[in-house]
Amino acid sequence: MDLQHGRPAATVDLPLSAPVIGRASARAGRKDVAVSGRATRDAVRSDLAEVFRRDYQRVVGVAARVLGSRDEAEDVAQEVFLAFGRSAVPAGEAPGWLSVAAAHTALNLIRSGRRRASREETVAATAEVAAPDVAETVLTREDRSRVRAALAGLPRKQAVALVLRHSGLSYAEVAAALDMSPGSVGTTVRRAEAALRKELIRHASSD
Repeated sequence: MDLQHGRPAATVDLPLSAPVIGRASARAGRKDVAVSGRATRDAVRSDLAEVFRRDYQRVVGVAARVLGSRDEAEDVAQEVFLAFGRSAVPAGEAPGWLSVAAAHTALNLIRSGRRRASREETVAATAEVAAPDVAETVLTREDRSRVRAALAGLPRKQAVALVLRHSGLSYAEVAAALDMSPGSVGTTVRRAEAALRKELIRHASSD
């Protein structure tokens, strides 16, 4: 991933809890965002609101693929859009940039262990009491946790390509977002799927 030509940085450390639109300008001056090609230090780009409305659901969807939690995915989206608002990424490259940034930021949350208790986990805990087969509910939750841990253990480019492809992006869109040739996307995704299966088997055998 080329971070020197308007590509998203691997981490965005901004603890946001309110919608970006309407507050991005006030928050933007609090901390420098680690993205290359940034605009002037205190400026927020004029097309942020338009891009936010157009791409918000996609960004949340990408993050939710990794995290399995809508609440956490929305937090990631806020961080990503604030970073975009401070950047000089060309408007035409915004969808791919935002998708990659969402995948990176979500993977970093899993890897760093900074995840908060999510709504999904709360619902799962409640379901354990009400479900007729508690064991099945617990196993399902553990399986999801294993998948996310295995995903976070993959090489970064493979993990991001897999997340983007399974989030509905076409091969061409994944290729453009990751600066890959379209012909190599399928190979990268297949390798990621194989590595994910291998990692899951390794986790299962160590239990």
